[in-house]
Amino acid sequence: MSDDKKDQKEKSKPKLTYKQISQERAKEASIARKIIILVLLLLTAIIIIGGYTGYNYVKEGVSPVDPNSEETIDVTIPLGSSSSDIARILEENGVINNSLIYRFYVKFNNASDFQAGDYALSPSMTLAEITSELETGSVQEEAELRVTIPEGRNIDEIANIYEENAGIDKEEFLEKMQDTAYIEELINAYPNILSEAILHEDIIYPLEGYLFPATYEFYEDEPTIDQIVTQMLNKTNDVIVAYYDQVDASEFSVHEIMTFASLVEEEAPSADDRKLIAGVFYNRMDQGMMLQTDPTVIYAHGEHISRLTYDHYEIDSPYNTYQVEGLPVGPISNFGESSLTAVFEPNTGDNYLYFLADSEGEVYYSRSYDEHQELEDQYIHNQ
Repeated sequence: MSDDKKDQKEKSKPKLTYKQISQERAKEASIARKIIILVLLLLTAIIIIGGYTGYNYVKEGVSPVDPNSEETIDVTIPLGSSSSDIARILEENGVINNSLIYRFYVKFNNASDFQAGDYALSPSMTLAEITSELETGSVQEEAELRVTIPEGRNIDEIANIYEENAGIDKEEFLEKMQDTAYIEELINAYPNILSEAILHEDIIYPLEGYLFPATYEFYEDEPTIDQIVTQMLNKTNDVIVAYYDQVDASEFSVHEIMTFASLVEEEAPSADDRKLIAGVFYNRMDQGMMLQTDPTVIYAHGEHISRLTYDHYEIDSPYNTYQVEGLPVGPISNFGESSLTAVFEPNTGDNYLYFLADSEGEVYYSRSYDEHQELEDQYIHNQ
């Protein structure tokens, strides 16, 4: 096409007005803004999803493989193994969840001087416990003493267990549990779980509820009280730290969560009942009702009572939930992890306000006091 013909074609095109040009530019700008907003939304979604995925990845990597496992796994660390080799061996043996996370853990904690040899490790161990064992080589020794602390035990009962199985003087143990200077040292050493709340003047034993139920191994024939307490608080800390997000999202402090979990532990015979009973407690608190749970009355009396009478309920105590609103002043026993989970994941859907257990341990729930009385007549008074 010649230049003359091109010029004629261009001249034949209608010229856009200033208004039309402005409208076209505005349209283009609007499209550009929409594209930019869409890109930003996509990037934000990717960041959020990636952050959440990364958080869960790291959380799983630093958590024990199975906190409740009692299994022991024999692991051999060859001479000259690097931290990468050790992480790989531990993951292959099912002792840790993620070798990469463990390598970062070792680096950030400046862990070194791992000892070659044969170890007896457990999937329930934390990364800190595993690292300590590999650095000291203590697991190459056979444990001299194993003591099992069951769920639902209070300080007095725990003292009995250590007296019978570890040669610890019960009175000395209980005296240590009320030593304010010692408790203050522990508060400073374990700020994640212990607070000034445990020093409330009405609390009988500040560490009540904080000595986690588990099987503990000792490498001395006669461990000291401090060694016992330190090992038990380490276990408690490891368990509670995994629930810190739930604690922060709740309306309760760590101390109140521990107290709540101890009530659930004392009342519920199964995991399902724990969630239902936790739900009952939440429902009662929401309606401004007292919790009225019998184990708090028994704890307030400081002795085992097989059958409570009217006089027992009259005891004036900040533990007595027939007299105080909400939770008692502190825990009344230790508790298993399922009771802790129930506090964070209660079953409140049926709006139950009452429960009772028959002589076989079967629990029955009701929404009204009249219904509760009918169940009492059927399963308690007529037994």
